[in-house]
Amino acid sequence: MVSEINATNCKTLFAEINGRKIAYRSIGNGDPIILCQRFRGNLDDWDPAFLDQLSRNYNVITFDYTGFGSSTGEPPADMLLFAKDVVDLAEALSLKKITVGGWSFGGWVAQIVTTEFSELISHTVLIGTKPPGHVKHGFEEIFLTVSRKINNDFEDEVILFFEPTSKISRLAAQESHQRIAQRSVDNDIKVRPDLWQFYFKGGEDFQRDPYNAKQKIAETKIPILVVSADHEICFPPENWFELNRKLPTTQIIVIPQAGHGVHHQYPDLVASYIHSFIEHNKNLGSVN
Repeated sequence: MVSEINATNCKTLFAEINGRKIAYRSIGNGDPIILCQRFRGNLDDWDPAFLDQLSRNYNVITFDYTGFGSSTGEPPADMLLFAKDVVDLAEALSLKKITVGGWSFGGWVAQIVTTEFSELISHTVLIGTKPPGHVKHGFEEIFLTVSRKINNDFEDEVILFFEPTSKISRLAAQESHQRIAQRSVDNDIKVRPDLWQFYFKGGEDFQRDPYNAKQKIAETKIPILVVSADHEICFPPENWFELNRKLPTTQIIVIPQAGHGVHHQYPDLVASYIHSFIEHNKNLGSVN
């Protein structure tokens, strides 16, 4: 009997693009969703329950940025180059239209893909991230400290991605940790600390916003979904609230007793929100 291909056992594939190799994984059928990863995250750091639930309705594609994890090449030094990874991967896979999603830093990448390569994008999904340019509500100090530890233990994961004061969230953290640990073959390469500087360069670029991305998402016709939490240690949803009535296609969901990894705490719920959003906005997304 052939076992089902899922996020825990799918193979790592490589797309050869302009002299470099982009490592990616692909599960499910249907319209494609390309997901952009967080700071320090690689292919193994997505909760498989979230990916598997999405893959019930979509072809879910995750990847490593150029030079990160198992991908080769010179790492991107600005947000446009990070965004080009998505565009190049879509072209290599002959995808004409995609939903682009991103978590945390990946949400910045997804926004630049949306604003700079809008002809490729039908819908945008942003999880635990912030809008372009300067924002008033920043990181909590504990996030800056813990996120830069060379090795994070389970308690660090609780602080970074869940709500430490909530029993519900702590239990969900244990369950998510166990699901992620299930993958034991074909594992990805950890992102080396010497590569973190490229995230920081990208972050500075995103805050300067030389692409005028904040204005562009205020003018886009592409439907945008923002999923956040009531204790977002990294990117508080208040940054989005302040753009109320300025972003006509952006919908915001805030989930209680949760943190920066809300889709890991509630993989089925967040995947269902994403599916409902895409289905509801299908006609609107198809005209871009």
